Amino acid sequence: MIKYNLLCSSCNENFDSWFPSSKEFEKLKKLKLINCPNCNSFNVKKSLMSPSVINKKNDNNNLDSKKYLEIKNKLKDYKNFIQNNFEYVGNNFTYEARSIHYNNKKKNKGIYGNASAEDIKELSEEGIETETIPWLNENEN
Repeated sequence: MIKYNLLCSSCNENFDSWFPSSKEFEKLKKLKLINCPNCNSFNVKKSLMSPSVINKKNDNNNLDSKKYLEIKNKLKDYKNFIQNNFEYVGNNFTYEARSIHYNNKKKNKGIYGNASAEDIKELSEEGIETETIPWLNENEN
């Protein structure tokens, strides 16, 4: 999953939206399926986004607790979004991803699950896009 900050060229409205991948964003934009929530224009583009980078020199090798909590909360938000909008396939992720890709198997939802780094590499070599995110356990502080 990737989150883009989008800008409507018609009304200058800024808004965020989630996409399974950058290729999916481009596909949806080309099909005119991305529109501004303010004016309904399809004249939407990706806005400049700056990543939040932690500089160890300024941090004295200690992660600022406020920044840590912000990152942790953002990861929790990602996890909740995925759990609420995607189908969990567990250890069958690689099989399901290939089934969808090669058999044009239609799913009502995207999928998420478990895969090794080697599995992800093989899927990528086959042209199957995946995203990897850190997955926080419920009991982590």
